[in-house]
Amino acid sequence: MILEPRFAREDAVRVIRNIRNDGTYPGLDTGALLVRRGSVGYVRHIGVFLQDQLIYTVHFLDAGDRIIGCRETELIPADAPWIPNRFERGDRVIAARALAVGGEIAVAADAVGEVIAVLRKPEDPAHYHVLFGARVFEVPEKTLRSENA
Repeated sequence: MILEPRFAREDAVRVIRNIRNDGTYPGLDTGALLVRRGSVGYVRHIGVFLQDQLIYTVHFLDAGDRIIGCRETELIPADAPWIPNRFERGDRVIAARALAVGGEIAVAADAVGEVIAVLRKPEDPAHYHVLFGARVFEVPEKTLRSENA
C-alpha cells in the first residue's frame, strides 16, 4: 500500500482537535494540552507510523513554539473555513437559560453541565453535547456560559 500525503513540507495546516501529550512530549505531564484546536502550524516532515498512517511533524509557532507529530486526520489546510469554539471536551458550563424538550423544561437555567463533545458544522457556530445530570443534550454555544465567568 502506498500512502499519498495530503500535505507537503512547508504547507500551513490547522489542527482540528486539541492535541494532548500522550507521554512522548518531554517536560510535560501525560494528558497536558500541547496545541489547542484551531491552531495553525507548518509541516516540517512527513513520516509513516505502523506502515499505514501518515504522521506530519508540524511546527506550531504560536503554541509555545512546539513541534508536534499529528495524524493526517487531525489536520486541515490553514485556509479552510474555520469557526472557533469557546468550550472544549471536559469543560464545565452553565445553561444560560432553561432548556426544554417537548415543551417541558428538562434543564433549569443556571444548571451546571459538562461538555462531552464538540460538534462542528461548517456554516454554524459550534454546538455541544452537554451532560446535565444523567442526560445528554445537544446545545448551541449561545445557550451556554462558562462556569468560570
